[in-house]
Amino acid sequence: MTIQLHFTGPLGTSISVGVQDDKEIFPTLRKYGRSGWSSGDIPAGGVTLPLAMADNFDWSLIGARHYTNAEGEQAVMYKGQSYKRRELDEVDTKKVKLPKIVKYSRGARPTDLPYLKEGEEGGVQYITLITFRGNGRVLDAYLVPNKTG
Repeated sequence: MTIQLHFTGPLGTSISVGVQDDKEIFPTLRKYGRSGWSSGDIPAGGVTLPLAMADNFDWSLIGARHYTNAEGEQAVMYKGQSYKRRELDEVDTKKVKLPKIVKYSRGARPTDLPYLKEGEEGGVQYITLITFRGNGRVLDAYLVPNKTG
């Protein structure tokens, strides 16, 4: 049985790639993702993964490329948009307790769909790609292969 993976390229081109079994899915996603091809869409609000995956997540799985911008900030390029790494430190007060969070987000634009925007209308709004938080189970298949640390 052939499994079909559907990709959209950086210029909007669509292709389908057949793999023979499920062991080929992640290598194929990585192969095409390194060139900016993406398969599927990130849901509104972004994806949430465990904090332990923040430094080893394999961006090629979603067709994104990790880089350092001109200001020295960590960022990813995904579908022609740049998402900056933002680290929110743990807050533990009598009134509120929030865990440490690492998220990749960008400033919202007027052309972005309203349901994708976070923040108060009329104020600063963001679009989140991925949030890393909490102590959930690390998904080894989503990490950069053979990377330690």
